[in-house]
Amino acid sequence: MRDYKVSHAARLLGVSDDTVRRWIDQGVLPVTDASPAEIPGAALAERAVALAAAAADPTDVLSSARNRFVGLVTRVQLDGVMAQVDIQAGPHRVVSLMSAESARELGLEPGSLAVAVVKATNVIVETPKD
Repeated sequence: MRDYKVSHAARLLGVSDDTVRRWIDQGVLPVTDASPAEIPGAALAERAVALAAAAADPTDVLSSARNRFVGLVTRVQLDGVMAQVDIQAGPHRVVSLMSAESARELGLEPGSLAVAVVKATNVIVETPKD
């Protein structure tokens, strides 16, 4: 299992180095005996899952799609019959191409609350070389 330096852990969790250090001091994140101390990968993964609690889904629907990203519309670009809609869902930017008619009917504009639903048959997983 891989261990992570405080600065790398902070980037992965989307928080500051100081926040990670506070969590270590509070016992929220364990550290190794190495010098400087590092955070075990498994503990970092648990913290990432705990932090990833998504915003409440406002649609209140049942769906077979598991990849639902609740976020804010940051841009709507209408171009003839098509529209590009950008949604910022936490650290994730999701871009949707749809008909301009659909974008208008949904009332999408910057600041709108929206849910991006992704249903894919292929998911590619990559890991670093080292």
